[in-house]
Amino acid sequence: MSEPKNAKRPLIVGKPALIMVDFQRGGDYVPGREGGIPHMDGSDERRRRARGLVAAARAAGVPVVFIQEVHRPDLVDFGRELDGAEDVHCVEGLRSTEIAAEEVDFRPGDYFVPKRRYSAFYGTDLEILLKGLKAQTLILTGGLTDVCVHYTFVDGHQGDYYCRVVEDCVGGSSQAAHDAALNAMEYLQAGARRTSSEILAAFEALKPSLAA
Repeated sequence: MSEPKNAKRPLIVGKPALIMVDFQRGGDYVPGREGGIPHMDGSDERRRRARGLVAAARAAGVPVVFIQEVHRPDLVDFGRELDGAEDVHCVEGLRSTEIAAEEVDFRPGDYFVPKRRYSAFYGTDLEILLKGLKAQTLILTGGLTDVCVHYTFVDGHQGDYYCRVVEDCVGGSSQAAHDAALNAMEYLQAGARRTSSEILAAFEALKPSLAA
C-alpha cells in the first residue's frame, strides 16, 4: 500500500545539520547606517532555546552551521534588498552585525557561512559544506521566519534536502508574517514544523550509547 501523499516523514532522515540563521547582535536604529527591521517580541527566549539546541547538537555529533548576513559598507551588494520595508542593515564592521556569540555559543572554528542575500544558499558555499558533511536533513532556527529562514528553507527544499523549522526558535517580522511563513513551509514538506523539545529528543537519540 502506498504512503499517503501528506504523510510525515521521520524528523531526521539520514545525517542532520543544525542551521543557525542570522543570530546577530542587532542594536539601535541609526538612520542611514543600521536598519529598522521589525521583529516579534521574545527574541531572548528564542535565543536561549536555540543555544540549548546547539549544546545538544554538539553532544550528539550533529554539525552546527552559523549563518551571518553581512553587507559591504558602500552598500554595493544590497541590490533590490532595500526596495521594500527594510532600511540599511547588517553592515560589515558594525558590532550589531556580529553573530551574538555568547548568546548562541558560537565558537572559533565553528562552521560559518556569510551571505549577501536572504537565502543562505544564494551565492555562498553552503551547498559545498553540506555535501561535505553528507547532510540530508536541515534543521532551521533563527530569523526572520518570513524572510531569511523561509527563503533558506525553500532553497533547501528545492535542493532535495529534508527541511525542518524549529517554530519556537524562529521569529518573524510580525506574528502574522511568522505564522504565514510557518504554514508555507509546512505546505512544502509535511512535518516541517517542529518544536525545540522534539529536536532535543531527536538529538538525544543520536548520542552514542555509553554501553556501546
